[in-house]
Amino acid sequence: MKKELSTTEIADLHQTYVMPTYAPKTALVKGLGAWVWDAEGQRYLDFCSGIAVTNIGHSHPRLVKAIQEQAEQLLHVSNLFYNPVQPQLAAALATCSGLPGAKCFFCNSGAEANEGIIKLARLWGSDQGRHEIITFKQSFHGRTLATLTATGQDKVKHGFGPLPEGFVYADYNDLDSVRKLMGPQTVAVMVEALQGEGGVIPSDPEFLPALRALCDEAGILLLCDEVQAGVGRTGMWFGFQQYGVQPDAFSLAKGLGGGFPIGGIVAGERLADTFQPGHHATTFGGTPLGSAAALAVIETIQDEGLLEHTTEMGKRFMDGLAHLAMKYPVWIEGVRGLGLMNGLVLKVPAARLQEAVFEQGLLSIATAQRVLRMLPPMVVSAEEVDLALSWIDAACKEVHDEMVALVEAT
Repeated sequence: MKKELSTTEIADLHQTYVMPTYAPKTALVKGLGAWVWDAEGQRYLDFCSGIAVTNIGHSHPRLVKAIQEQAEQLLHVSNLFYNPVQPQLAAALATCSGLPGAKCFFCNSGAEANEGIIKLARLWGSDQGRHEIITFKQSFHGRTLATLTATGQDKVKHGFGPLPEGFVYADYNDLDSVRKLMGPQTVAVMVEALQGEGGVIPSDPEFLPALRALCDEAGILLLCDEVQAGVGRTGMWFGFQQYGVQPDAFSLAKGLGGGFPIGGIVAGERLADTFQPGHHATTFGGTPLGSAAALAVIETIQDEGLLEHTTEMGKRFMDGLAHLAMKYPVWIEGVRGLGLMNGLVLKVPAARLQEAVFEQGLLSIATAQRVLRMLPPMVVSAEEVDLALSWIDAACKEVHDEMVALVEAT
């Protein structure tokens, strides 16, 4: 039976028995809506959302009920058998995607989903001798060997060689750089509609449509990584929908299960039947429990109008951040993002500001060195957005002199 422990006790246990792949700040033990509490009862406004996972907030009653009811009925069966919830989830995702003839494959995480679309593309291109995939600098696609290699950031690759071959890297938002990399072995281009870990960088309005046209011209696939931007975070179901394009397949995870681990691939008619028995598999993908959780998330977003709410709250938050950027122009460069996927771009490292907003009571993520990334839950209220902005402003006042000194020193 689990014990109630203090933050110190939890940290001591963690350091003794858990591999040090992260450096946690505090121990969170409870969540509700946009808020979390630590082991000592301190409350924080969660603008990390588990890194874009708890899109409908913590402990949403509909999600809790769906998990409880399904757990009482059937937790797991293998994919050697049908289960009634998985195809209902697949049908819902196919409808949300808008891809004609769409079919789904389910797994457990974003890295697995991206591994899956890489395999899907290579299998599709194998008869033509095509296997190479073009990805983008500053992208992030996962931590397995293939997705690590697909990631366009050298810092995550050190020490893990030799890495798989078959990936080359274009400049994001630069169509000519993609065209120059295309060759007879190219099978696909893999892109994020909005680079999250790379620094909250949206696609230029004309880039994805032009990329779709270029792929069609070359007879190759367009793959979208929707692991972070998907499931409503940008104010539409998927980030590529902001640009009016349809990929041949896309990956998703994170927000799909609202906190329960589930990932997936959605493939349009060009790829929907490429995988056949024996080509790809997973033990835990699309279990009754995972599927029930994800279906509850999708139904909650639909029934509570959370796509529209995300657009409204995103604009409110981005407008407030833009005001702060104008207030501290010496060391804040600007803001960027879509919906509730937001970045405050600094001229100096963001780690100090992240620490200062944490002290105010706001959880955020320093990424790409100079970007304070914030991912509020889709259920965030106007009052909570305004409170967050007031805390960020207070943190900016606190660190202002330090930041000015850093700018002057560079």
